Amino acid sequence: MKDSIIILCGGGPAPGMNTVVCSVAKTFLSNGYRVIGLHGGYSGLFNANPRTEDLDFFKADAYFNRGGSYLEMSRFKPTDEDFEKNFNLELFKTNNIKLLVTVGGDDTASTANRIAKFLEAKKYPIANIHVPKTIDNDLPLPDNTPTFGFNSAKDEGAHIARTIYEDARTSGNWLLISAMGRSAGHLALGIGEATHCPMTIIPEMFSNTKITVDKIIKLTISAIVKRKLLGINYGTVVVAEGVFHDLDAQDIKATGVHMTYDEHGHPELGKISKAVLFNELLEKEFKKLGMKVKTRPVEIGYDVRCQDPIAFDLSYCSRLAMGAYELFSKGETGCMVFVDAYGNAKPLYLKDLQNAEGKIPPRRVDIEGGIARNYYNHICHYITEADYEAAKAIVENPAEYDFKKILEW
Repeated sequence: MKDSIIILCGGGPAPGMNTVVCSVAKTFLSNGYRVIGLHGGYSGLFNANPRTEDLDFFKADAYFNRGGSYLEMSRFKPTDEDFEKNFNLELFKTNNIKLLVTVGGDDTASTANRIAKFLEAKKYPIANIHVPKTIDNDLPLPDNTPTFGFNSAKDEGAHIARTIYEDARTSGNWLLISAMGRSAGHLALGIGEATHCPMTIIPEMFSNTKITVDKIIKLTISAIVKRKLLGINYGTVVVAEGVFHDLDAQDIKATGVHMTYDEHGHPELGKISKAVLFNELLEKEFKKLGMKVKTRPVEIGYDVRCQDPIAFDLSYCSRLAMGAYELFSKGETGCMVFVDAYGNAKPLYLKDLQNAEGKIPPRRVDIEGGIARNYYNHICHYITEADYEAAKAIVENPAEYDFKKILEW
């Protein structure tokens, strides 16, 4: 029987899923392996009747450059009991599987780390290699290397945001954009930087102070007032969804915005548009201040996850796939594949990346780094001390809207 490998995809889709899976298939097929696709993410590993199919050259060649994921994905997280009672070892024995390739973000990587420990403890002769994906760009890769999917999502997000910015300019309005990124603001900042958005709000900005609804609103008004002083009555504001998830539940309740709450009293933010929430909060504040500003909410998220990958990700995902083969052929396991700027594949051992809880922590935006600081210093618009006197014609106390004072920078 031929040696085989099996591939699964966890979490949510990102541009390049098919490129990685199909490039892995092509690479291993050309080296004499059988390639099996496992549907349902990790749920398939802990199921007595998993849905699998062989990936041949023709299938891989037909799907490698398409968006979405040919292999059905899931967010299934196995419990400790699943590991002890439900791990489908027979699937590996029956099909002579030598390698498990997992494709996913931080949650999928954390589960891959648990699987690596499990396989080692049980002394099962199965290698596992993880391929880092996520449009959030929040896996800890060296040298600020992106995760696959990020650049394609940013490209499409920036395309949408450019169109929105033109709408704002044409109509004299402000468009409020919420971008995906629950743990980190990479996507929001990337879109804001690419479109010269006058204000981008990400969780990492609040490194010196607590995130509050009041501060989010005042940062936005700071940009609007500054532009008014410049004679510009339009613009966009990009906010990472993680900003809202980091808010204190009581802070949200105090706004009076209609929300549903879970059994623990926490706002169910996952069920609503963050852009709509943001717009509603702003409109309440405009009324209090007597400011006549038209705003409209726009959500950027699910519409960028399944698009066709751009050339960057087509090449990058192909290198990651070939890198997975290179690492496997050298006997590597329990690692995430990293490909440097020169195309060289290196292992990042999952056990070295884990935190005290055994999870792979997200990589956040380096708010002190050049990308963030240059954007906030040179592209953003906001009130400074030099604007106080002129700004008094619009807001009573301009110092309350001073960008650097709000953030304690």
